[in-house]
Amino acid sequence: MRLLAVQRIIGAVVALSGVFMLPPLVLSWLLGDGLEACFGESMAIAVVAGLALWLPVRRARTELRLRDGFIVTTLTWVLVSLTCAVPFMLGPTHLSFTDAYFESASGLTTTGATVIVGLDALPRSLLFYRQSLCFLGGMGIVILAIAILPMLRVGGSQLFRAETTGPVKDTKLTPRIAETARALWLVYVGLNAICALAFWVGGMDLLDAVGHAMAAVATGGFSPYDASIGHFDSAVLESICIVFMFLGGVNFALHYVAWHRASATHYFGDPELKAYFALSVALSVVVAFGIYGAGVFPTLGESLRHGTFHVVSNITTTGFTSTGFFTWPGFAPMLLILIGFIGGCSGSTSGGLKIVRVVILFRQGAREMLQLVHPKGRFVVKLGHTSVPGQVLAAVTGFCTLYVFSYVVMALLLAAVGVDLVTAWSAVAACINNMGPALGVAGPHFRDLNDAAIWICSFAMILGRLEVFTVLILFTPAFWRE
Repeated sequence: MRLLAVQRIIGAVVALSGVFMLPPLVLSWLLGDGLEACFGESMAIAVVAGLALWLPVRRARTELRLRDGFIVTTLTWVLVSLTCAVPFMLGPTHLSFTDAYFESASGLTTTGATVIVGLDALPRSLLFYRQSLCFLGGMGIVILAIAILPMLRVGGSQLFRAETTGPVKDTKLTPRIAETARALWLVYVGLNAICALAFWVGGMDLLDAVGHAMAAVATGGFSPYDASIGHFDSAVLESICIVFMFLGGVNFALHYVAWHRASATHYFGDPELKAYFALSVALSVVVAFGIYGAGVFPTLGESLRHGTFHVVSNITTTGFTSTGFFTWPGFAPMLLILIGFIGGCSGSTSGGLKIVRVVILFRQGAREMLQLVHPKGRFVVKLGHTSVPGQVLAAVTGFCTLYVFSYVVMALLLAAVGVDLVTAWSAVAACINNMGPALGVAGPHFRDLNDAAIWICSFAMILGRLEVFTVLILFTPAFWRE
């Protein structure tokens, strides 16, 4: 373990997290809402803590190994969530350390679950800061650091591998990892700008447009209103949100190629994107007819409007709501929670298992059934026109097994600390899938859960955001053996 190099990188990223407080500080000064001191003190705490870690080892230049990438990535998310929690403790929300950490981790992991009630009455600079956490976490803190800090190019491939999502993590869009990270961030910022412009034209004020764009493209789901997108009661804004949530759930490598080649033709040949689109459409129709039949809305048009919005919001694990779906009768609320396990595409900002893994898993199951019918036959699992290698099939199976096992264990732990069963299973599903809304007590917010449950949910959010292996590998004895 290259401990000095690990400490150097973590210190630099923690100090960098202090810069996250600068935009809301400037906004607070412009709006005169009195939170300049809150953000100034929070920034100072982050910078001082980061420099205290970085300065003693600033000359450490040891090359990182893959195992170092895992520990740097995990500690970065844990510690940056800690520093970004400070404004929620010092500001008018006056959250406890436990609740502030949950809120910070929820934003950075793009989960969108909240413990805050009465968002509409809070200062806009704090609400903007809260949404900016989704923006920063959407593409990933570690990838951000690789993109803008030349010192982190050392071992950048190890960090990139530990941070990115999907069953295959070694594909580079450009020859250098730092260039790849910058390319992805360029596409990400461009989508945010287009989304903000669309929201603004659609009727939001400029600050709401920018904030909701940051939460939509990042599939983060934080809104400055308790009613979320339902605050606006606008079919136009909901439609814009659907489009950009969906785009946030698409592999950003596809967006990069579209921008680089000035062509959208490659979108139509991607098998994962095809499955993502088909599944979103099919589930939207099922949910719409389900809530129409249950009499939730008087017309089929309204049912399609809200059904489609919540399906896209949940399959992309964004967590925006246009109405309180957790109060709907029938099967729809349960289905909406379950589709969060599917998630968006690999290499996107969404959580969940990812579409490509689900497709591979189902095709592998179909192959096994064919093998039972034709024992002497030879069948392969294909994705598009490409055969899936055996090691990828094994990795996908192992990942899904460990993912579901982690979910079950944490749901049982939540039940063990006094949470009712409906809330326990749905709250952990919402957190490990980075989806946000749950059922039961945690339907409108997580404020009423006890501290033990909040810490379990905070761990679930980081575990899901780093795709299980990156975190759990640190708890294996083999990881620490040389």
